[in-house]
Amino acid sequence: MDSSLEVLEQVLWNDTRNESLSCPFCSSNATPHTEQEIYTAQLSSLIVPVIFFFVCLVGLVGNMLVIYVVLRYAKMKTVTNIYILNLAIADALFMIGLPFMAIQNAIFYWPFGFTMCRIVMAIDSINQFTSIFCLTAMSIDRYLAVVHPVRAANCRKPSIAKIFSCISWLLSIIVVLPVIAFSHTDGQKSMCNIKWPDPVKVWSTVFILYTSLLGFFLPLFIICLCYLLIILKVKSSGMRVNSSKSRRSEKRVTQMVVVVVAVFVLCWLPFYILNIVNLAVEPPEDMLFHCLYLFIVILSYTNSCANPILYAFLSENFKKSFQKALCLKKARGHRGGKNTGLHKKKHKVNVTSPDTEMTTLAENGRGCNH
Repeated sequence: MDSSLEVLEQVLWNDTRNESLSCPFCSSNATPHTEQEIYTAQLSSLIVPVIFFFVCLVGLVGNMLVIYVVLRYAKMKTVTNIYILNLAIADALFMIGLPFMAIQNAIFYWPFGFTMCRIVMAIDSINQFTSIFCLTAMSIDRYLAVVHPVRAANCRKPSIAKIFSCISWLLSIIVVLPVIAFSHTDGQKSMCNIKWPDPVKVWSTVFILYTSLLGFFLPLFIICLCYLLIILKVKSSGMRVNSSKSRRSEKRVTQMVVVVVAVFVLCWLPFYILNIVNLAVEPPEDMLFHCLYLFIVILSYTNSCANPILYAFLSENFKKSFQKALCLKKARGHRGGKNTGLHKKKHKVNVTSPDTEMTTLAENGRGCNH
């Protein structure tokens, strides 16, 4: 066996059992024994980093674009978009750390030192919790906008959304303190993982349960409750959602948030289910489980690059803002007298809701003058 395979067996696949699968960044404990398993492990060490770098590129560009348009254009600073902004910031920060993970998967050890291990692990974990907390806040906001549009008008302001966003970040940091405290690199040629103190099983089990509850299942319950109440309210009151421009716009915003939440659940639910299952059943030490684990981890990471794509398809405002920021929207109203009236007419839209999708960017006719 050559030296690279020895590194593969002795370093990457050490059977320590001192890590927790509750961190998607942490490696699994599969140990390749046969030549086929070793070949599969080597193949994954090539494919996974490529996927990580691709996700990083798409996610970083997309989320930076979201951050730019929300901060750049005044009419994009709605309550929902404030939460989307914080969601994009969390995903962008995570994307910055993704190349470090890709390199670890490619060379079978963590070469960046103890401090960077803790920093990257912290960013990775904070992204998980900030994302779900922001989605929960967005869902509560949708409930207030649809069910209590008048009573909740004073609560649904960008300034209030900023306060709740800061609370989401603070809660996320508090929840992931154990990750920051116990992130560990065990000397040279070792992986960056969580190393629990004794009793390891108790620490690992408690951490999996409380992160799964606070970071997924409890927020998911609140989100589902919000949309259930919205459905019941609409049906019981006979609200005609399409009766006005304002209500149509609220419906579109709500649909966008529902899709974003659904994609988040689709990407992260397998990861949390795997964690819960592993509490009752010891993870098998074979390459099939390792491949399954890698697929689930990659699926959870792709969520960070999916949101900007969803915004572009589901929100006309985001679509126009992206086109404007990327200089894809050609100037209108300067090609002849026939278009001038139409161009002016577009600036007379009534904005009746803080989250209205009928907003027209006044800069649309200015080409790429940012």
